[in-house]
Amino acid sequence: MVDISSVRLGIVGLGNIGHHHAERFVDQGANLVGGVDIAEGARASFADEFGVQTYENHHDLYEEVDAVAVTTPNKFHEQYVVDALEDGLDVLVEKPLASTLEAAERITEAAHEADGFCMVGFHTRFDNRVEVINGYREKGRFGKLSHVEANYIRRRGVPGRGSWFTSKEVAGGGALIDIGVHAVDLSLYLLGYPEVEEVSGVTRSQFGGRDDYTYIQMWGEDQGSEGFNVDDSATALIRCADDRTISLEVAWAVNRPKKQEYVIRGTESGATFRPGEGVTFHESGTDGAGHMIESQIETANSDPHAAEQTYFLEHSAVGEEPERNTVDQGLTVQRVLDAIYRSSETGEAVAVED
Repeated sequence: MVDISSVRLGIVGLGNIGHHHAERFVDQGANLVGGVDIAEGARASFADEFGVQTYENHHDLYEEVDAVAVTTPNKFHEQYVVDALEDGLDVLVEKPLASTLEAAERITEAAHEADGFCMVGFHTRFDNRVEVINGYREKGRFGKLSHVEANYIRRRGVPGRGSWFTSKEVAGGGALIDIGVHAVDLSLYLLGYPEVEEVSGVTRSQFGGRDDYTYIQMWGEDQGSEGFNVDDSATALIRCADDRTISLEVAWAVNRPKKQEYVIRGTESGATFRPGEGVTFHESGTDGAGHMIESQIETANSDPHAAEQTYFLEHSAVGEEPERNTVDQGLTVQRVLDAIYRSSETGEAVAVED
């Protein structure tokens, strides 16, 4: 068993997301050394809760640690991740890899040249139900996979308007780059991460900019419609090698019931995965008479965030680059997101190139 406490860990970005990361790391026995944030209040709160040293300058933290988790707003991923890699540290960066494709490319280049590694926070992959689906895929149970229907839809779920989540300059986008990034990554992962060839998509901003935006609850404080200049929904078709496709529906707000669901289609069987609920396999048979089979898969509940963090620390402890959630896969996802935005702007399908 790998001793994850041997890794001296730091957190970059001590807001709500950084706190949640730190809590999970500590619960797993991680050796949390300190954290960094430009906000004095965030530093004080973090130090009080975790009893560790905090810093305003990230270079001071980097001298004390072996690995960092970067949880800052998207715009600042590049600065903190690249500096960490250049200092020889291992990095777990929250999704998306960056706020722009150009920044994601620079992070990837730095990772390829670094002694440490960069892993991207696509935690849904570590759900036990996804592990089951992936295990069956690797054994060939689905036959030839052809399509994934990916739906990540909130009826009303715009984050606090006026926060960095709803600022294009800081976040890089809206619903697509916030929750759509998970849907794109998981769909590619379930298909075995094929090469992406072409994307056709439309992004919309129909609700978040309205003065009469109706909601029951909102993550963060609502500072009004003037603080919203990003997309709140997106629709896309992603075409991959060997005619494998992904249909994507993403929304922070839309007039329809919420849904988070992934439907995988193959020549021998298919499956439906609903995060937090379960997995159903769809098959057919001819024994006795032609029939259809719906199989419910039960597995132990898991904390995907914690499993991802443990995986990161285990690889950092032994100095081994992870095979999952790689920086190259993060770059592929970023290219897809960028292509969807460009396709929406031009009204045409966009080629995705390495």
